[in-house]
Amino acid sequence: METTVAEFEKAVGREAAAFDLTLSQSQIQRLTDYYALVMKWNARLHLTAPCSPQEFATRHILESLLLLKHLPPKASFIDVGSGAGLPAIPCLLARDDLTATLIESSKKKGVFLNEALRAVRPSGRAHLIVARFEEVALPSANFLTCRALDRFSETLPTMIQWASPDTTFLLFVGDNVRQRIDSLFSDVRFELIPQSNQRFLIIARARR
Repeated sequence: METTVAEFEKAVGREAAAFDLTLSQSQIQRLTDYYALVMKWNARLHLTAPCSPQEFATRHILESLLLLKHLPPKASFIDVGSGAGLPAIPCLLARDDLTATLIESSKKKGVFLNEALRAVRPSGRAHLIVARFEEVALPSANFLTCRALDRFSETLPTMIQWASPDTTFLLFVGDNVRQRIDSLFSDVRFELIPQSNQRFLIIARARR
């Protein structure tokens, strides 16, 4: 019987085309090593909800990589509420021209993120801040992403005020949050996430 890691590796390669992604074997290997690390830590830290290797490949990794087509060469982005490192770490592992600042309020999850970021080379491409985003100075970046922040709907207006006026937001949201977006953002685009009927990637600029 295949191990869960082997099942994950095959699922990433098999499902990538459904997300309009082309991944090399070396990219898949880096993503597989990251998956194995998450599984090693997950029992202690509850980084992600329990799921099959197939679901982790599609719902977590390949969904995260949807950001890549919206990030130009040498882009820098902020990941608020990084948790298990999603979506930032898969993007950094897949593209070595990107830089990112990961912001996570949990000290325990910060320990995991420090370990996971060791795979990102060179190390200067990623910076981790363990704090609430409201408590830190805004890092320099043109893009901001967020995937699983607690009380997202309540926190989003604060995040918009915290970000710089020229920030492009790349947000993963459910249909319930989508209903509020038009009042908060301008130039909004909604992209339905593959293999989903109710989850969207939103590309938007804030109303100021």
